[in-house]
Amino acid sequence: MNGGRDRRRAVVTGGAGFLGSHLCERLLDDGREVVAVDNLLSGTERNLTGLLGRPGFTFLRHDVCAPGALADLPGGPFGLVFHLACPASPADYLRLPLETLETGSSGTRNALELAARDGARMVLASTSEVYGDPQVHPQREDYWGHVNPVGPRSVYDEAKRYAEALVTAHRNTRGTDAAIVRIFNSYGPRMRAGDGRAVPTFVRQALAGEPLTVAGDGSQTRSLCYVDDTVAGVLALAESDIDGPVNIGGEEETTVLDIARRIIKLTGSASPVAFVERPGDDPARRCPDTTLAREKLGWEPRVGWQEGLERTIGWFARRAGA
Repeated sequence: MNGGRDRRRAVVTGGAGFLGSHLCERLLDDGREVVAVDNLLSGTERNLTGLLGRPGFTFLRHDVCAPGALADLPGGPFGLVFHLACPASPADYLRLPLETLETGSSGTRNALELAARDGARMVLASTSEVYGDPQVHPQREDYWGHVNPVGPRSVYDEAKRYAEALVTAHRNTRGTDAAIVRIFNSYGPRMRAGDGRAVPTFVRQALAGEPLTVAGDGSQTRSLCYVDDTVAGVLALAESDIDGPVNIGGEEETTVLDIARRIIKLTGSASPVAFVERPGDDPARRCPDTTLAREKLGWEPRVGWQEGLERTIGWFARRAGA
């Protein structure tokens, strides 16, 4: 860890996205200056409504993949670089396959070059999708994964796997202070209702009284982590000297069908469950082993599923009534 660099100034690529906007907010609350960079392909300035105008916050609409995109940012030099830019929901990366791959390659390279130039600590937001449809359960960081490189989800899986390789090569050959966090199934306010992920889809449908569309028979599992806990894990890694990869995610494994039923109950909805065709390469099980995060970072999830879902439902309900 480069202790000599002033870490009060941070760059967040993908800063107008769901997770990126929450990270920007937390950094500002911690007294840091933040430059958020986003081309708004999948993010939105609405996520930054409470941040625009705050002292120390700058938003730039830039494509992080463009040559030199991060070379002349205002407010530098920087002590922290968070590379979160990338379409993250199936609806987005299936719509933007080439952009997704480019963000994992050129975007990651640009973030690494910025970190190397400024002597900053860089954190790559990778994903549980690097494990593919796992054959090891729960998933440990030393598991290499079971990924279809030409399947329907491959553009996202392989973009992140390449990004991890690029971070590792940069660190090993140039000494760049760069770490990898693998994020599992985060949810919370500011998710887009139509982004295709289970929680926002189910919440939107339940509040509208529509059937909740559960893929397959709903027996596939996920492990939900509320966004505040995810951000805390990302920051804990940033403040450590751990290279990673480090899993950050919830540890309660539950079926997609049970998630739908929980949301129906919490919303008081009369919506039925409707079973629909399951997408190709949809992982059957997904649950992180978070031993490393607990032992090396002192991190653990603090927001239970009921509290997290209630907060999320409340946010969606307020937006629907606005």
